[in-house]
Parts: sequence; structure tokens; C-alpha cells
Amino acid sequence: MIPTPLACSAALATLLTATPVLAAAEPFAPKVLVMAMFEAEAAPWLDNLDLPDTITVPGLPKDYDALSCNADLCVMTTTMGYANAASSAMAVGFSDQLDLSQTYVLVAGIAGVDPTNGTLGSAAWADHIVDAGLVHRIDSRDAPDDWSSQIVELGAKAPGEKPGWTAGSEVFTLNPALVAAALEATKDVELADSEDAAAYRANYTQDAAKAAPQVMVCASVSADTYWHGATLAAEVADHTAVLTDGAADYCMSQMEDNATLTALSRAAEAGRLDMDRVAVLRTASNFDRAHEGQDTAASLSATSGGFGPATENAFRVGNAFATMIIGDWVRFSEGLQAE
Repeated sequence: MIPTPLACSAALATLLTATPVLAAAEPFAPKVLVMAMFEAEAAPWLDNLDLPDTITVPGLPKDYDALSCNADLCVMTTTMGYANAASSAMAVGFSDQLDLSQTYVLVAGIAGVDPTNGTLGSAAWADHIVDAGLVHRIDSRDAPDDWSSQIVELGAKAPGEKPGWTAGSEVFTLNPALVAAALEATKDVELADSEDAAAYRANYTQDAAKAAPQVMVCASVSADTYWHGATLAAEVADHTAVLTDGAADYCMSQMEDNATLTALSRAAEAGRLDMDRVAVLRTASNFDRAHEGQDTAASLSATSGGFGPATENAFRVGNAFATMIIGDWVRFSEGLQAE
């Protein structure tokens, strides 16, 4: 006997009623999401914390396509440079596997440091993130003789002039209340150092460069190009001052943060996360210029001894920040605002 369509429909309804339907997994909501840029930055987090769970997120780089998580914290690796950082941040920011609406996002990685502001192993919480790549540039060999810089702001006609137009992602000012809380929670963290780093910093004449590493607050400057040298550093410092009306004090140089924050801001505009919960920590693995009597090319390729302490200190300081948030979640779940 061939069953009628009505009988088939009744049988199917009975089957569906008798078989429990599994609900879709709820998006995971970490209290803290740590963004490292490459393997050596992520390694101390993965080695020192118990992160037994993985969340594979489409859009992440194939070699680092998953977040490593525990109940409160996740670590991810964006891979280096603007394109990779922005793409990875966008992937997690818009992933339906994650609920980042209350999550604190911590960008934690290494950087170059201005020796007038810090030394190898120092850790800096960023109050401003400034893009050094979105500029006009004329090589000094082609520029007018009276120009003091190769950098000309977008839409300006000469160095030192304010921009005539913007791309919209040149400057990010991070939540002052969160920056202050981060500094307070981490200022006494014992920082890693090395004999090689101590020996190398002794070559510098600047007081900050010769001192032991410390935790501080300053501006972090981004560029896809890994620039180096006193001349470029001075130009970047002036550019930073022009864009922020002198509010930002350049000290750290790195290759991702404006791109990362641009992607995160797009996710924030879509209601998926809160930019007031974004923090940026950079630790000094090298100086951004040569010491007195040293060739700039030699400085660029020098082994300063700062890489190991910098990657370790990004974890030590960053983890103290994460521990503060997780341990006082009742307070931090509501967000921090300046008083």
C-alpha cells in the first residue's frame, strides 16, 4: 500500500515532535579578548594561561584561524601589517560566534621606542593611536630646500600645516578612564629585562633610555612601513603633534594599531562592540633610532636584547590588566567613563 501525502505529513509531524531539536550554540562572550599580531607575541599567553577551548572564526588567517579561550579570556593572532590586522579584527568583530558587546579588547604587542621617552622592555598604554602613513610625502632629494620634513599632511601644501582633508582613521583617542585604570593596575608589575638589553641601552645618552623599563602612558604611532632613524622619528613626532594639537606624546612605533582600531570601530558602529572598552599596550623591543656614534643602518639590524623582555612584558602587563577586569567584573561589566 502506498502511503498518501496526508499520511506522510502526519508521520513527519510525529517524528519531528518526538525528536528534540538542538538549539544553535549561543555566541561566546569573553570578558577579555587579547589580540596579538604574531606568534611570539601570542606565545606567552598560550604558555602561561589555561586556554583549553578553541573557536574557529571564518576570515582569520589560515595558520591562526582560531581563538584560544577559557571561560573569561580569548587570545587571537591577527598576523602582521595593516591588511592582516584589519582583516582579522573585522572577522572577529562581525563573527556571529562571538558576543563582544561587553568584551574588553586588548591589543598587546611589541614596538619600537623613542629613547627620550622609554627604554627596552618598557610597557606603554596608548592614550592616542596616530597613523604615520596617511600623509603626502616628498623625498628630501626632491623637496624644496626650505622644507624641514618629508611629511606633508593630507591636503596641506607644506610641512607643519594642518590637514586639508582626512581619511577618518588618522587618530584614535582611547577611553581616558580605561587608560587610567590600566596604568593603576599595572604600574607596579615586575617587568622582565635582560643583560643584553641593559648593555645595549647603556649606549644611549637619554635618561629614559638608560633607565630600567617601566609602565607608562603615551601615544603609539602606526605605519605599514617599518621606518627607522632619528630624522624620520623627529618627523613622525611633529606629525603626531600636528594631528593632535600637541595632545599626543609619541613614544611607540608599530605596524598595525590604526588598522586594527579602524576595523573595530566599524564593528562598534554596527553595535557589536564598545570602543570605550578597547585598550592598546605596546612594549619596547628596540629603539626607533641609533645611539650616538652608531650608523642608522647598523641600528636597524642590531640585536638589542629587547625582544624577549618585550614579548614577556606584553603578557605580564596585559595579563594584570585582564585579571583586574575579570576579577572585578561587576564593576567593569558596566563600562568605565571619565569622572
